[in-house]
Amino acid sequence: MRLLIDTHILLWILIDDPRLTPKARKLLGKASEIYISTASFWEMAIKQNLGKLDLQLEQVIEECQNLGIQELPVSAEHILALLGLEPLHKDPFDRLLVAVAKAEPMKLLTADSKVAAYTELAVLI
Repeated sequence: MRLLIDTHILLWILIDDPRLTPKARKLLGKASEIYISTASFWEMAIKQNLGKLDLQLEQVIEECQNLGIQELPVSAEHILALLGLEPLHKDPFDRLLVAVAKAEPMKLLTADSKVAAYTELAVLI
């Protein structure tokens, strides 16, 4: 199973946060490939610039490489998948992750119920 992880899931992995549930850990362990969208790195860069991210983005990217989490660049196909999304969630980063999951297709691991409302591909933990 190919798995796209939401930004907060990556951060929880990196700090071994207890909010990363046993269900999430099991799915991560079973995944054949784990991806993080370039959009998540962009979101983290914005948060780092605002002082809202405790980790340094350079360290996050390096740790992804060490853990075998692959970066998935945003493509024109992903952007086109945004066109059909209902306005259930206003966060542009979350909407893009939903579009990526639909376009690829792959499962999207998230703890955000608004994200999970979009697609049968989302796995809510």
